[in-house]
Amino acid sequence: MSTRDGVMVMRPVEEGLPIPAGQTVALTSGGLHLMLTGLKAPLVEGRSVAVTLQFERAGKMAVLLDVLGVGAQAPGPADGAAKAEHAHH
Repeated sequence: MSTRDGVMVMRPVEEGLPIPAGQTVALTSGGLHLMLTGLKAPLVEGRSVAVTLQFERAGKMAVLLDVLGVGAQAPGPADGAAKAEHAHH
């Protein structure tokens, strides 16, 4: 993401998002984030959406993401990790 003439310009990360072994990467509004396109229905605040992440070595991982309102404070890393761990049970 960059800013051009005071306007945020987003672009896809063509080769994926590198996450070094044993490290984490925070996805945040205004920084690195997922953009969901081609949705079949609108997202509903307070509900969850199922997403499948594709990792180079670990393969696919299903996760549930909470739909938050604009400007809402996202949960901390521990909350997301617990939800991801239980998403495929």
